[in-house]
Amino acid sequence: MRRKLALPLALAAAVLVAATACSSPSSSSSASGGSPGGSPGGSPGGSSGPNAENAAKVASSVTDYNPQPYENIKDGGTYTTAGTFDEQGNPFNVNGTLNSSRIWSWYNAHAITYSPTGEVQYNPDYYSDVKVSVEGGDQKVVITLNPKAVFNDGTPIDWRAIEATWKANNGSDKDYAASSTDGYDRITSVTRGADDKQAVITFKGVNASWSALFTTFLHPQAATVDNFNKAYVKTAHPEWGTGPYTVGTWDEHSGNITFVRNPNWWGRPGKLDKRVYVNLESAASINAFKNGELDYAPVGTAENLKQVRTVKDAEIRSGGSPFEYALYLNAKSPFLGDVQVRKAVQESIDRPQITKIRFQGLDYTEPLPGSAVLYSFQQGYQDNVAAVLKYDPQEARKTLDAAGWKPGADGIRAKDGKQLELGYTVLGDDPIEKATAGALTAMLKAVGVKVNVNKVSENDFSKVLSDRRFDLFISGNRSTDPFGARYLCDFYCSDRDSNITGAGTPELDKEIRATGEIADLGQQVAAVNKVEQKALQQYAFLPLYSGPSTYGIRKGLANVGATIFYSPLPETIGWQK
Repeated sequence: MRRKLALPLALAAAVLVAATACSSPSSSSSASGGSPGGSPGGSPGGSSGPNAENAAKVASSVTDYNPQPYENIKDGGTYTTAGTFDEQGNPFNVNGTLNSSRIWSWYNAHAITYSPTGEVQYNPDYYSDVKVSVEGGDQKVVITLNPKAVFNDGTPIDWRAIEATWKANNGSDKDYAASSTDGYDRITSVTRGADDKQAVITFKGVNASWSALFTTFLHPQAATVDNFNKAYVKTAHPEWGTGPYTVGTWDEHSGNITFVRNPNWWGRPGKLDKRVYVNLESAASINAFKNGELDYAPVGTAENLKQVRTVKDAEIRSGGSPFEYALYLNAKSPFLGDVQVRKAVQESIDRPQITKIRFQGLDYTEPLPGSAVLYSFQQGYQDNVAAVLKYDPQEARKTLDAAGWKPGADGIRAKDGKQLELGYTVLGDDPIEKATAGALTAMLKAVGVKVNVNKVSENDFSKVLSDRRFDLFISGNRSTDPFGARYLCDFYCSDRDSNITGAGTPELDKEIRATGEIADLGQQVAAVNKVEQKALQQYAFLPLYSGPSTYGIRKGLANVGATIFYSPLPETIGWQK
């Protein structure tokens, strides 16, 4: 699946959670556990923040999640947050979202995880040993699986699970609606090793970021075409899952979910009695937190920050953010099919103004993001957006003039008898979303483009993306592993369903895919930066901001908060002694 999982601005606050041990497949949409030799559940890297009360004081590399070792967590208790399941619950599927990964992570494997700064960690409850070698220029990875590891239905977790995950995601069978084939398509074979509990993975060439492919895995029965695409739609399959927790209740009517300890688990028991998701609109989470109904609430506005500070027995945790929010332009919609119109739209967007709206009252600033795949705090990052685009309304007017769009009496441009009208899709009642919609409407009106704001339910998020029910749409993505360069195709390849803008060309696709053949990560990043500048000239994707990860959290809740690339193992989440 993708390194990044799209979510709408209105839901962003509700799911800004590395904190919930949110794990994902093929990328690493999170997963984690103590690395061998490390302190399970503790901080394996990075630094812990000081329960910051002002997000502006937090550096992008700081973590703040009350790291505690397993033995310092109480037995028992409940951890409750806002959340529910999405239409597609299989996060390997192209329609899987961050919500899908969050829910998946509570009843499926966390086999490979990352420290806050991106170091690889193998979870010995699943992978007893991992050896990587290069023979004749081709990489071989030998994974020895824990002899005790089984799926909940009793099926051994062995080499067949690795093989099934590879086959479902490698792109050889187009009937699989896989989120991303990158990396899987460079594996030439997955075979049985010394015994069933050993998987031998052979690559064509070298893949330095291979670990992102097998952070979790599929039950072989779940990896048939029909089950991969349909079995997890609005439902769970705990019998195909594994881990310290399993599904207790899954209420399709209310959308509420409860996870309980798994009697089939061979590792350390989960510390919590229950992990509960309550289906609430994101705007309601702060009030629910204040009323004691939730133990955690994202803080996305100055007003929310003010309210959370008044809550007894609560604290604010804030740190770096592995998120990025962008404006998506649907290249398949009638007017935006013209790249010149898309270019003019982007030239009209005052990104600093959008960030002022987003961060109003937070006393927080950040550099404008310049890439879909790398953050400013990562090695090799460069501002590719600035290299190809600048905010220039006057230039936008010239662009539209040249494309044949002439201003009418009301200032709105027209061509061939049709006014230049675009729809901007808004999910839910989030006040920041409303303010952003107003700002974008004004910016585009100034150059002669009419914007119609279309409000839909937050529950329709998956459909908005999968069916491209938008002209303009702001959505966010969480980086699920530190290997951003390998996901360039997911954002920009014209033949990828994960490219929700629909833009791109076959010629550009070839250049993008060529970067995946570069074994050296430093050289790969340099090539990716060069190609991304070409991709950004499709003018369909415009990075807007990242922002801090800031949360209101009940005092005593351990291993929950701002973790960057780290996701504590589910069994280490709980209440501090």
